[in-house]
Amino acid sequence: MSAMRFTPRLTALAAALVLGAWAGHAAHAAGPLDERGALKSVTCAACHGQAGNSRSSAMPIIAGQDAAYLKKQIEDYAAGKRLSAEMEPYAKQVLNLGVDDVAAYFASRRREPTPIASPADAVARGRSAAAQCAICHGPQGQGDAAKLIPSLAGQAPGYLREQMLLFKQDRRSPGDPALTAVKALLKTIPDETLGDLAAYYSSLR
Repeated sequence: MSAMRFTPRLTALAAALVLGAWAGHAAHAAGPLDERGALKSVTCAACHGQAGNSRSSAMPIIAGQDAAYLKKQIEDYAAGKRLSAEMEPYAKQVLNLGVDDVAAYFASRRREPTPIASPADAVARGRSAAAQCAICHGPQGQGDAAKLIPSLAGQAPGYLREQMLLFKQDRRSPGDPALTAVKALLKTIPDETLGDLAAYYSSLR
């Protein structure tokens, strides 16, 4: 039997088959940290949970949040515009690692709503009080990415209430002109109603 002659066409075909098999194996072997931005985001999981799905009452869920909004928050923390002694050093680290990659990674994750349930009566009261909030945050708390307004739906009630109180006291992002209207509105809402609003938005899915 004569030896097979490897023409240029046959050689190219063989190479393509080998590369295709290798690529298929590589894709099959890829793990959760192989996605763009995943390794840069590992530190964030300590507080914000696996893939940004916090199970804590105090830490926000950042999975599925708009990338531009996340980027602005990181930049504000790093610059000391949004005050947090805990977040500022991590935000500066994210800027060094690549804020666009980190923000895009969390934005691409599927959001898992908080497992923390709120009392039904608080949710009902919050639903009645939420009409004034829907102007910016939407009827289902979904936010408005074009205006950098975040989604509130499914966040932990404790976190939501704390942030509303910080806005009301002008302790969150003081001096930010984009937040003047929301701070003025929150100053007209009693603290106990803020808890009801937090319960309502937390219950949305």
